[in-house]
Amino acid sequence: MISITSVLSIPDNEINFITSRSSGPGGQHVNTTSSRVTLIFDLQDSACLSETQKQRLILRLANRINSKGQLLISCDEHRSQHRNKEEVIERFRQLLAEALREPKKRRPTNVPSASKRKRLDGKKKRSDTKKNRGKVDF
Repeated sequence: MISITSVLSIPDNEINFITSRSSGPGGQHVNTTSSRVTLIFDLQDSACLSETQKQRLILRLANRINSKGQLLISCDEHRSQHRNKEEVIERFRQLLAEALREPKKRRPTNVPSASKRKRLDGKKKRSDTKKNRGKVDF
């Protein structure tokens, strides 16, 4: 069971792991062991997510979801498969928690008087510059 938030947990049977040969550090060790770990999570078939959560995840993680509706996350930073698996689970946890967080409502505010003054001063300066470009009377 992977805990995403205090309310949401993803059961282990909804997550699949695939291992493959890594291109990361390890020298000849890389050529003989499958240390890259890829986490596969099927958003469409998940029973623990509500429809609104699924829609929010699909919108926010659109570039990470394949055509089958699966979220794929890979890690090959470490030599050990076990450490890569821990890393990919942590990335998954952070990614879902960030994507499910509701955005803050924007409160409209007034333009500060200092900004208004600065803008008007700039306009006045530009106006004076253009005014001084005219013909000079002696």
